[in-house]
Amino acid sequence: DSGKSTTTGHLIYKCGGIDKRAIEKFEKEAQEMGKGSFKYAWVLDKLKAERERGITIDIALWKFRTDKYYVTIIDAPGHRDFIKNMITGTSQADCAVLIVACGTGEFEAGISQNGQTREHALLAYTLGVKQMIVACNKMDMAEPPYSEARFKEVTKEVQTYLKKIGYNPKAIPFVPISGFHGDNMM
Repeated sequence: DSGKSTTTGHLIYKCGGIDKRAIEKFEKEAQEMGKGSFKYAWVLDKLKAERERGITIDIALWKFRTDKYYVTIIDAPGHRDFIKNMITGTSQADCAVLIVACGTGEFEAGISQNGQTREHALLAYTLGVKQMIVACNKMDMAEPPYSEARFKEVTKEVQTYLKKIGYNPKAIPFVPISGFHGDNMM
Protein backbone atom coordinates (compact mmCIF):
# COMPACT_ATOMS: atom_id res chain seq x y z
CA ASP A 1 0.00 0.00 0.00
CA SER A 2 1.59 3.24 -1.14
CA GLY A 3 -0.77 5.50 0.82
CA LYS A 4 -2.72 6.88 -2.14
CA SER A 5 -5.98 7.61 -0.31
CA THR A 6 -4.27 8.96 2.81
CA THR A 7 -2.12 11.28 0.71
CA THR A 8 -5.07 12.37 -1.42
CA GLY A 9 -7.32 13.02 1.59
CA HIS A 10 -4.57 14.97 3.35
CA LEU A 11 -3.94 17.05 0.21
CA ILE A 12 -7.65 17.88 -0.03
CA TYR A 13 -7.58 18.98 3.61
CA LYS A 14 -4.44 21.10 3.12
CA CYS A 15 -6.00 22.78 0.07
CA GLY A 16 -9.11 23.70 2.06
CA GLY A 17 -11.37 21.16 0.36
CA ILE A 18 -12.61 19.77 3.68
CA ASP A 19 -12.75 21.32 7.12
CA LYS A 20 -11.01 20.28 10.33
CA ARG A 21 -14.25 19.11 11.99
CA ALA A 22 -14.81 16.54 9.25
CA ILE A 23 -11.25 15.23 9.68
CA GLU A 24 -11.76 15.02 13.46
CA LYS A 25 -14.98 13.05 12.86
CA PHE A 26 -13.16 10.63 10.54
CA GLU A 27 -10.35 10.28 13.07
CA LYS A 28 -12.82 9.40 15.86
CA GLU A 29 -14.66 6.88 13.67
CA ALA A 30 -11.38 5.35 12.46
CA GLN A 31 -10.08 5.00 16.03
CA GLU A 32 -13.31 3.26 17.05
CA MET A 33 -12.59 0.67 14.34
CA GLY A 34 -8.94 0.37 15.38
CA LYS A 35 -7.76 2.20 12.24
CA GLY A 36 -6.76 5.60 13.61
CA SER A 37 -4.20 6.21 10.88
CA PHE A 38 -6.93 6.13 8.21
CA LYS A 39 -8.52 9.51 9.03
CA TYR A 40 -7.39 11.13 5.78
CA ALA A 41 -8.12 8.06 3.65
CA TRP A 42 -11.72 8.16 4.85
CA VAL A 43 -12.22 11.54 3.16
CA LEU A 44 -12.54 9.46 -0.03
CA ASP A 45 -13.05 5.87 1.12
CA LYS A 46 -16.77 5.90 1.95
CA LEU A 47 -17.83 2.29 1.47
CA LYS A 48 -18.11 0.13 4.59
CA ALA A 49 -15.98 -2.57 2.94
CA GLU A 50 -13.27 -0.01 2.08
CA ARG A 51 -13.09 1.17 5.66
CA GLU A 52 -13.11 -2.33 7.13
CA ARG A 53 -10.46 -3.68 4.76
CA GLY A 54 -8.36 -0.52 4.60
CA ILE A 55 -8.29 -0.48 0.79
CA THR A 56 -9.96 1.57 -1.93
CA ILE A 57 -12.46 -0.44 -3.96
CA ASP A 58 -14.27 2.13 -6.10
CA ILE A 59 -13.14 5.41 -7.63
CA ALA A 60 -13.95 8.54 -5.65
CA LEU A 61 -14.16 12.09 -6.97
CA TRP A 62 -13.57 15.24 -4.99
CA LYS A 63 -13.86 18.75 -6.43
CA PHE A 64 -12.52 21.98 -4.98
CA ARG A 65 -11.14 25.35 -6.04
CA THR A 66 -7.82 26.96 -5.32
CA ASP A 67 -6.99 30.59 -6.12
CA LYS A 68 -5.73 29.51 -9.55
CA TYR A 69 -7.42 26.22 -10.41
CA TYR A 70 -10.62 24.22 -10.35
CA VAL A 71 -9.45 20.76 -9.29
CA THR A 72 -11.13 17.38 -9.58
CA ILE A 73 -9.28 14.64 -7.77
CA ILE A 74 -9.97 11.06 -8.78
CA ASP A 75 -8.83 8.56 -6.16
CA ALA A 76 -8.50 5.19 -7.85
CA PRO A 77 -7.97 1.79 -6.24
CA GLY A 78 -4.51 0.31 -6.28
CA HIS A 79 -5.38 -3.26 -5.35
CA ARG A 80 -5.20 -5.79 -8.21
CA ASP A 81 -8.71 -7.08 -7.54
CA PHE A 82 -10.14 -3.68 -8.48
CA ILE A 83 -8.00 -2.86 -11.51
CA LYS A 84 -11.08 -2.21 -13.70
CA ASN A 85 -12.06 0.62 -11.36
CA MET A 86 -8.50 1.96 -11.45
CA ILE A 87 -8.61 2.00 -15.26
CA THR A 88 -11.95 3.86 -15.21
CA GLY A 89 -10.51 6.56 -12.96
CA THR A 90 -7.18 6.87 -14.73
CA SER A 91 -8.76 7.11 -18.19
CA GLN A 92 -10.45 10.37 -17.12
CA ALA A 93 -7.29 12.06 -15.82
CA ASP A 94 -5.36 14.97 -17.32
CA CYS A 95 -2.44 14.38 -14.96
CA ALA A 96 -1.47 11.41 -12.81
CA VAL A 97 0.17 11.55 -9.42
CA LEU A 98 2.06 8.28 -9.11
CA ILE A 99 2.39 7.66 -5.39
CA VAL A 100 5.38 5.46 -4.66
CA ALA A 101 5.95 3.96 -1.20
CA CYS A 102 9.56 4.54 -0.14
CA GLY A 103 9.56 2.44 3.01
CA THR A 104 12.10 -0.38 3.17
CA GLY A 105 10.67 -3.37 1.31
CA GLU A 106 7.58 -1.47 0.15
CA PHE A 107 9.37 0.28 -2.70
CA GLU A 108 11.10 -2.91 -3.78
CA ALA A 109 7.76 -4.76 -3.90
CA GLY A 110 6.12 -1.97 -5.91
CA ILE A 111 8.89 -1.67 -8.49
CA SER A 112 9.34 -5.45 -8.87
CA GLN A 113 8.36 -7.18 -12.13
CA ASN A 114 4.68 -7.52 -11.15
CA GLY A 115 4.58 -4.62 -8.70
CA GLN A 116 1.82 -2.02 -8.45
CA THR A 117 4.13 0.94 -9.08
CA ARG A 118 5.06 -0.48 -12.48
CA GLU A 119 1.50 -1.51 -13.27
CA HIS A 120 0.03 1.90 -12.40
CA ALA A 121 2.65 3.82 -14.38
CA LEU A 122 2.18 1.60 -17.42
CA LEU A 123 -1.61 1.87 -17.26
CA ALA A 124 -1.42 5.66 -16.97
CA TYR A 125 0.80 5.86 -20.04
CA THR A 126 -1.28 3.37 -22.01
CA LEU A 127 -4.47 5.28 -21.17
CA GLY A 128 -2.98 8.48 -22.54
CA VAL A 129 -2.06 10.30 -19.34
CA LYS A 130 1.10 12.06 -20.47
CA GLN A 131 1.51 14.47 -17.58
CA MET A 132 2.76 12.93 -14.34
CA ILE A 133 4.08 13.87 -10.93
CA VAL A 134 5.78 11.23 -8.79
CA ALA A 135 5.15 11.57 -5.06
CA CYS A 136 7.79 9.58 -3.17
CA ASN A 137 5.63 8.82 -0.15
CA LYS A 138 6.33 7.47 3.32
CA MET A 139 9.69 9.23 3.48
CA ASP A 140 9.08 9.35 7.23
CA MET A 141 9.36 5.53 7.19
CA ALA A 142 12.57 5.38 5.15
CA GLU A 143 15.76 4.23 6.88
CA PRO A 144 16.77 6.67 8.23
CA PRO A 145 13.61 8.81 8.09
CA TYR A 146 13.66 11.40 5.28
CA SER A 147 16.86 9.90 3.84
CA GLU A 148 18.10 11.87 0.83
CA ALA A 149 20.00 8.78 -0.35
CA ARG A 150 16.77 6.74 -0.32
CA PHE A 151 14.91 9.48 -2.20
CA LYS A 152 17.64 9.56 -4.87
CA GLU A 153 17.67 5.75 -5.14
CA VAL A 154 13.88 5.59 -5.59
CA THR A 155 13.90 8.50 -8.06
CA LYS A 156 16.62 6.91 -10.21
CA GLU A 157 14.90 3.54 -10.37
CA VAL A 158 11.45 4.97 -11.13
CA GLN A 159 12.90 7.34 -13.77
CA THR A 160 14.54 4.37 -15.49
CA TYR A 161 11.23 2.50 -15.63
CA LEU A 162 9.21 5.54 -16.75
CA LYS A 163 11.65 6.14 -19.62
CA LYS A 164 11.39 2.48 -20.63
CA ILE A 165 7.58 2.70 -21.00
CA GLY A 166 7.63 5.98 -22.95
CA TYR A 167 7.63 8.91 -20.52
CA ASN A 168 10.27 11.64 -20.57
CA PRO A 169 11.60 11.42 -16.99
CA LYS A 170 13.14 14.90 -17.25
CA ALA A 171 9.61 16.32 -17.58
CA ILE A 172 8.36 14.55 -14.44
CA PRO A 173 8.84 16.17 -11.04
CA PHE A 174 9.72 13.85 -8.15
CA VAL A 175 8.64 15.11 -4.73
CA PRO A 176 9.59 13.50 -1.38
CA ILE A 177 6.52 13.53 0.90
CA SER A 178 4.82 12.04 3.91
CA GLY A 179 1.15 11.74 3.04
CA PHE A 180 0.22 10.91 6.62
CA HIS A 181 2.13 13.77 8.25
CA GLY A 182 1.50 16.13 5.33
CA ASP A 183 5.19 16.91 4.88
CA ASN A 184 6.26 18.67 1.65
CA MET A 185 2.83 18.38 0.03
CA MET A 186 2.17 22.05 -0.75
